Parts: sequence; structure tokens; C-alpha cells
Amino acid sequence: MSDDKETRDRVRALVREVLRNAVPADEPPEPAGMTTPAGAAPPLRPEARPEARPEGGPSPRARVVEMVREAPSTSEAPFARDESSKTVITEADVHGLEVGARLRVAESARLTPLAADIVRERRIELVRRTPRRGPRAEKIVAIGADHGGFPMKEELKGLLAELGHRVRDFGTDSTDAVDYPDFAHAVARAVAEGEADLGIIVDGAGVGSAMTANKVPGVRAAACYSAKVARNSREHNDANVLTLGSGVITPAEMRAIVTIWLSTEITEERHKKRVAKIEAVERQYKC
Repeated sequence: MSDDKETRDRVRALVREVLRNAVPADEPPEPAGMTTPAGAAPPLRPEARPEARPEGGPSPRARVVEMVREAPSTSEAPFARDESSKTVITEADVHGLEVGARLRVAESARLTPLAADIVRERRIELVRRTPRRGPRAEKIVAIGADHGGFPMKEELKGLLAELGHRVRDFGTDSTDAVDYPDFAHAVARAVAEGEADLGIIVDGAGVGSAMTANKVPGVRAAACYSAKVARNSREHNDANVLTLGSGVITPAEMRAIVTIWLSTEITEERHKKRVAKIEAVERQYKC
């Protein structure tokens, strides 16, 4: 019994010695009951503080800014700024943001070196807009029209609002004569550069705008004259731009076509494989 008691006493003494040595002599332990708040950085040890670093010694690593993916949550702090329509974030886009601010950016957005420096220095949280998928997901839709398609474009804006989507209108803004390629190009470019999820263009027949849009790399424009064709263009071809002819469809047909086009997704692998071949053909002719 005496030997057992001596053994236990030695073990307790050893444990106490280990615990004493675990805390640096010049850094007192936290008071009992005090914890570091969730998400807060722990205090720097003396040897890591700038004033304790010898002159000429290595500088601390720059803080890595977390590029979090956007998640639907009502409890998070609001965005200080929304720059999700831009593909390149410059110093002007982050100028004036406070330390720790949340900035919403596009999924594929890139930062200029100066903008990245500001983001690091001010510990700005970048939240990347996740691609919108699914029939009920809110989408950014770029729209445009020539003078013949202007009245239908205005009706289209109302429909998109009813369906819960955000609109970027590239014009035209009246029935004064204009050239459809200008507006088709603007919409197609917005889609190709990630400023919009999808695009819809309206002209007299829908053909010329489709031709123009398909000249922009990354765009798959489909001229659709029925809901059946609209569904097929998304389900089989993953069309990301829809062109409509205001002279060949009625407003009611437009509503049916657009509604089914926006609510359809490409899902089957055999279709995705064929779309990949379309993209491979396009790559052969890029300069």
C-alpha cells in the first residue's frame, strides 16, 4: 500500500511539473472562465508581436482573406457593397470600405494587385456569388432589343420581375431605329463575362440577334419560337442566351417561352458531353 501511494504521488508531481512548463513564464494563463470569443484571433505571443521582433527579422505572414462562398442566411451581416456584376475588382471598387467589411463579388471575379492589397490590409471578407442553378433560383438576366423588339422587351421586364429574377437592361429605350447587332453584342458579352447568368434578346425575327450573339466566345444563343423548342435548347444544348422575334410570336407566347426556358436545366450527362463538343469546336477557331 505504501509503494502504491508513493507511485501516485510521483505521478501527480510529474503532471504538475508538465502543466507548469506548458505556459511561457512571461505569458500568464487566461483567468479562469475567460475564453476567446468564437471567430476572434487569439492574442499574439510576445515573440510574435512586432515590437518583440529584432530589427531586420522576418516579417509576419500577410493575413489570407477568406474567399467564402455565398450561403443563404438571414443572420449574417449585410454586404457593405455589391460588385457581383464585375469580372475584375479594382482599387476603386474597394475604396472606402471599412475594416472587416463584407464585399459581394462574382464567382469568377479577379482582383487587381492593388485591390488585393487593400482587401488584405483591411481584412475585407469577399463573398463570391454562387452560380444560380435550378428552376426557382434567382438569376441575373441581361436583356436587350432593337426598335422592333422594344415593346416586347418592356413586357419581358415585367415578366422577369414576376418570376423573381434581376434584370440588366442594355436597351434600346425607344422605338427609334437602331441596329440589332449592337444590343445583341452587349447582352452576349455580359453573359460571356459573367456579369449575367443568362441573356434574352428581342428583334423582329430573332435570327440576326442569334447570329450576332453566337460570335461571342462562350455564348450559346438559341432562337426559339415555341415553348417546346425553348425547353430543348436548355435541356439538350445548355443555351445561355435566348433570342425572340417580336414579329413572329405573341406576347402570350413570349411569356410561355421565357418561363419554360428559365425553369429548365441541362442535367443528363449525354447532353453535357455533346455541349462539351460544341465548346471544343469553338476553341479550335479562337485566335
